[in-house]
Amino acid sequence: MKRLIDLFKNKYFLVTVAFVVWMVFFDKNDLLSQYQYHQEVSKLKQERDFYKDQTVKVSKDLDELTSDPKKLEKFAREKYLMRKDNEDVFVIVKEK
Repeated sequence: MKRLIDLFKNKYFLVTVAFVVWMVFFDKNDLLSQYQYHQEVSKLKQERDFYKDQTVKVSKDLDELTSDPKKLEKFAREKYLMRKDNEDVFVIVKEK
């Protein structure tokens, strides 16, 4: 018991405890802020990976469209409903 009382009377121990409490709870970069920063970083990494995948996919589609005129025509017909002058286009929508 005496050792515990002597420990609490030690000014270095008290300053160290006060510093740790300050850093953990009251500082600008406390534990809660660090957790929130970590969550935000992981979310941003997921978004980065998604956009990298999308960029690769779009680059591949662009290469295919610029290299093959038949694929370009197919893409224009499917996505933008383009047609030739002597054609009719029918859009079929499936009901759920």
